[in-house]
Amino acid sequence: MKSIKPGRGPSMMGGIVGIFMIGFGILWTAFAARAGGFFALFGVLWTCIAIAMTVYHFKNATGKSRHSTYDILDADEEPDPLNRRFGDPQPDTQSDTCAGSSFCPYCGTPAASDYAFCRHCGKKLP
Repeated sequence: MKSIKPGRGPSMMGGIVGIFMIGFGILWTAFAARAGGFFALFGVLWTCIAIAMTVYHFKNATGKSRHSTYDILDADEEPDPLNRRFGDPQPDTQSDTCAGSSFCPYCGTPAASDYAFCRHCGKKLP
């Protein structure tokens, strides 16, 4: 089955931007603490969010299992971590086959004779 995953490039860019956001948050907190203190809370919150975002993006850019969004991959290339968390989707119980049907040589799903691609795995049928 095909799945869509985020590209590693956008995640790496998000991680680099996150580093700049952490730096800005630290500077903001330092200057705000000198000026009054109340605005320093905003800097602390900003920095915490930036750290969480940066860790997520770098882990997503370098990890094997990424959350689904952009790249189209076969299921055997990279499993979707959301499927593991929430359970694998139930197989399609609809039958589009007729008397002259055949089976997909890649996944074994019944395929109608007039189909060019398998409805389960998406590969071209012979």
